[in-house]
Amino acid sequence: MVEAEHAPDETLKRKVRDEDGAIDKGFVEQVSQAVLLSDVTALRELVAELHEADLGDLIEALDAEERPKLISLLGGDFDFAALTEVDDAVREEILEELSPETVAEGVRDLDTDDAVYILEDLDEADKREILDKLTPAERTVLQQGLDYPEGSAGRRMQPEVIAVPPFWTVGHTIDFLRETEDLPERFFEIFVADPSHHFVGTVPLDRLLRTKRPVSVVDLVEDDRRVVQATDDIEDVARMFQRYNLVAAPVVDSAGRLVGVMTIDDIVDVIEEAGDDDVKQLGGVDAEEEISDSVRQVALGRFRWRFISLIAAFISASVMAMFEEQLGKLVALAVLAPIVASQGGNAATQTMTVAVRALGTGELGGWNMGRFFRREMIVGVLNGVAFALITALVAGFWFGNPMLGVVIGLAMIATLIIAAFAGVAVPLALDKAGIDPAISSGTFVTTITDVVGFFSFLGIATLLLRLT
Repeated sequence: MVEAEHAPDETLKRKVRDEDGAIDKGFVEQVSQAVLLSDVTALRELVAELHEADLGDLIEALDAEERPKLISLLGGDFDFAALTEVDDAVREEILEELSPETVAEGVRDLDTDDAVYILEDLDEADKREILDKLTPAERTVLQQGLDYPEGSAGRRMQPEVIAVPPFWTVGHTIDFLRETEDLPERFFEIFVADPSHHFVGTVPLDRLLRTKRPVSVVDLVEDDRRVVQATDDIEDVARMFQRYNLVAAPVVDSAGRLVGVMTIDDIVDVIEEAGDDDVKQLGGVDAEEEISDSVRQVALGRFRWRFISLIAAFISASVMAMFEEQLGKLVALAVLAPIVASQGGNAATQTMTVAVRALGTGELGGWNMGRFFRREMIVGVLNGVAFALITALVAGFWFGNPMLGVVIGLAMIATLIIAAFAGVAVPLALDKAGIDPAISSGTFVTTITDVVGFFSFLGIATLLLRLT
């Protein structure tokens, strides 16, 4: 490829982000223009030294056809680690446009965990084609990571670790660290392993450097050290890091052999992804949906949840149809019924959100489940009474019918109590059944509160207003 002639522009400015922290629009336009003109000199000047996170955001801001061209123009100057910072859909589109040789060359220089993250969602045929372009040693390391189950610690771990035998001294270990060139770029502790590579323990760097040279490293091993199994669910590992304030943790296989290390930078990504998924699922959005997805992808992904919501709406409507005659006699009932149902839905959603999040983080278990349930029921009663008084006064004054105020007040108490019950019981039941409560709780809880709200309000009205 012939580079466009370009005289270095001393006035070329590189304001990467605006005041709100987003990628600066002017910067994106400069990069886009350089890509359009195939101006490699200007492009390198613009994106040189960009952090992988900034480069990832820049890639997402470019048009789809400009992204692979940017990578091709930069060649070996492009940091493939930036592809770990973009949406899955964007990364897959880019990888489809790049040749296997380009991808293989790009992942060759990455940390193994980043390389596995980039390759894991590709089709097996594409994945194999890229791996075949690597050396046998490089291919073996990546394949080992890809062979672990999806969502496991083995997929996210860094297999390159510093392990020393237990008979080494502190002095021997420090000399080894100073003289060895191919060490991991960053590390926080030294692992001790026997000749069979079975994990013995961990020695923090600060403890190593504060100890006299003749002391054996095995004497510095921490007794209470958290160890991760390679097959452990990565979200469980993230909770362990949160709970014990870990910076790194050794990863072992089923035989207790040291196979890698988990570090806090990977765990931060896991926590962010888990929270993002929960928020989407609670809103009835597919966890895989990204802001970069096409209209077709988004429409198809949301159709399922909207169809389920439509069925729930028909169930609620059927309850109102049971009281068609009463609604015809007193129009006020049709006006006020949605108020009761909506308040119940809002209350249930609040309780459900707290319950789902507590289940997801492991904070809600057998020891505190009863206490949490009692608390939410008491809150439901108190809010029920408070909102009953408010709605009773408003409804009675609005329609000039005190008895109508009593009806909506009693219905509000019943609905908010049931809302509190459903907000806890539904997520717990789904969790016990092995179903992710973040995915399904909203639909069930909304249907329950709507049915209870309509039925209690119209049923009490039938009894007390003598509309039959």
